[in-house]
Amino acid sequence: MSEPSNYTPPKVWTWDKESGGQFANINRPVAGPTHDKELPVGKHPFQLYSLATPNGVKVTVMFEELLAAGHADAEYDAWLINIGDGEQFGSGFVDINPNSKIPALLDRSGAEPVRVFESASILFHLAEKFGAFLPAGGAARTEVMNWVFWQMGSAPYLGGGFGHFYAYAPEKWEYPINRFAMEVKRQMDVLDRELANRSYIVGEDYTIADIAIWPWYGQLALGRLYSAGEFLNVESYEHVQRWAKAIDARPAVSRGRMVNRSSGEPKFQLRERHDASDFDTRTQDKLEAAE
Repeated sequence: MSEPSNYTPPKVWTWDKESGGQFANINRPVAGPTHDKELPVGKHPFQLYSLATPNGVKVTVMFEELLAAGHADAEYDAWLINIGDGEQFGSGFVDINPNSKIPALLDRSGAEPVRVFESASILFHLAEKFGAFLPAGGAARTEVMNWVFWQMGSAPYLGGGFGHFYAYAPEKWEYPINRFAMEVKRQMDVLDRELANRSYIVGEDYTIADIAIWPWYGQLALGRLYSAGEFLNVESYEHVQRWAKAIDARPAVSRGRMVNRSSGEPKFQLRERHDASDFDTRTQDKLEAAE
């Protein structure tokens, strides 16, 4: 691997638009909209604006699990936000999430629309609204919260750290790849030890802790993130493997993975979702084989 030349940070950092990398054209050091664009609004109580990244998958899996559990009022419209084209910087999206990150949700089920941004906040909002996948109180609820916040604090080392330098950076540099690979393997070991004696993250019940963690660490274990499975020896985490495969087999998870997906084989994509009938059952039968 090539190493960066000796670099002395300037006294005052300035934005270099030519810094390179896959996402250099959409990253910038200022907030706010870049253009005027209203967001579409569908017929259902919940309007989701997202993309099937791991953070987006958390929310579409949650909606599909709620519907599968019989919560008919959880019907939703899922609109594709193409972050590669900078759609997250449109004025309508920024009104819902001033941080310009997917996913963003507009809850129109009450008298006044409520904006909800950050994937963990959306999971809690929906879990509390429907009384599902989250214990009502006590130590069990706190333990779920522990693990949801663990995921929110840990995944940036996997995505923005390891994933960026391993898969997206304009050059392969040994130090950051080694640094973040070590941290990701430590995190996988944390999960593997916890899952050694329980079916799900917090015990025998499937909760929003699993829904939050699986799209990142479960899909990493299944070899779907950054083509890094062999590099990180993910097969060695046997308890994570068992948990990841069990969740992957849930029909609602299969559906959630498809929603707002805009890459990979077209037959595994459902770019927008407005009704349960949008899913093609023939596609679902094949989804487990999708990489």
